[in-house]
Amino acid sequence: MHVIRVMSLITFLLSSTCAMSDKSPVQHRGTLKHLRTKIDSGSEVHVAFLGGSITQNSKGHTAMVPEWFRQEFPKARFKFTNAGMSSTCSTSGAFRLKDHIWSQGAPDLLIVEFAVNDDQDAAHARRECIRGMEGIVRQTLSLNPNAGIVMVHFVNPGMLEMTLKGKTPTSISAHESVANHYQITSVNVALEVAQATQQGRYGWKEYGGTHPKKFGYRAASDLIIKAIQAGLASDNATTTELPPLVDPQSYHSAGFVSVKNATTGKGWKRGRATRELIPHGSIRRDYLPYPLLRGEGPNESAKLEFTGRTVGAFILAGPDAGVVESRIDHGKWVEQDLFHRFSEKLNYPRSVIFHSNLTPGVHTLELRVLDSNRENSKGSAINILHFEVNQ
Repeated sequence: MHVIRVMSLITFLLSSTCAMSDKSPVQHRGTLKHLRTKIDSGSEVHVAFLGGSITQNSKGHTAMVPEWFRQEFPKARFKFTNAGMSSTCSTSGAFRLKDHIWSQGAPDLLIVEFAVNDDQDAAHARRECIRGMEGIVRQTLSLNPNAGIVMVHFVNPGMLEMTLKGKTPTSISAHESVANHYQITSVNVALEVAQATQQGRYGWKEYGGTHPKKFGYRAASDLIIKAIQAGLASDNATTTELPPLVDPQSYHSAGFVSVKNATTGKGWKRGRATRELIPHGSIRRDYLPYPLLRGEGPNESAKLEFTGRTVGAFILAGPDAGVVESRIDHGKWVEQDLFHRFSEKLNYPRSVIFHSNLTPGVHTLELRVLDSNRENSKGSAINILHFEVNQ
């Protein structure tokens, strides 16, 4: 029996290795004809990056890919937008896409990554991974049917371990389903690192970790450039007709709604995301410019009238994050715990969906913070940077 078990394990490992080695980290789909035409025309070309802290790093692929563009096309005029924001997931990405990228002009190429943050920060189930990523993709193609998109899947230790076993992490599998549905080229950095590990080219230490070293960013950037080159060289037929939604509840018509639109009772404060308003935990400078609505329980409710089928909020969940109750149109109150496992010392940015699958039309959201704070929390508060509405 022992010999049989060992042989079975060896067979499994060999089959996993063979299956993985047969796959390419770059899945070329569609074409980048419009990008090629735009580059050749002499018009300004807008290349935008959307993601979490891996994207926010100004010395990573968001520097290396633009450097390649400038060297490869010295006569072209490029504009680059880095909309990376630490800790944010694809849900946040879908809701902030218009404010953080489209406000800078329609992108001709969007390079998007959220596999790591959907996995480790948000801990999304497959459904939420799809709803966020499809929201980003469909909004982009709806607003600019000619836009090119390259989807990138970075990697953390848990995702690498799964990939080495021949399995696909949930976030990558979900995002790939969106990429395949919309015929978008994807770059699987997790698969590249796993193959490099098994082939002895380099390992996790050389790559640099969840936030890669320069070597790791170089490896990822080379794959992204390879994907772009293939798209530019492709003469595949294109269509501007969008396929049916993968998930009808995807955040495909999503955006921020200002906290200024809310009406509030006593106990709610307005200001900026500074120490004057938020007494506990560190505050990242990214959020200092934003208007903030802070509720401290118990108090009267805050109300927001909106038009849409999904409503939530982009919040800073700090050490005093509490439990909030919400209801739609005077319906049943629903509780939601805002405290995140990373909230102990940091006012952690996260998207919280209060209600979804609503009937289309105008609704009223009510929020109130409960007086009972959870274990480990120092208070009962909610810090709202933006409301999030999907129409």
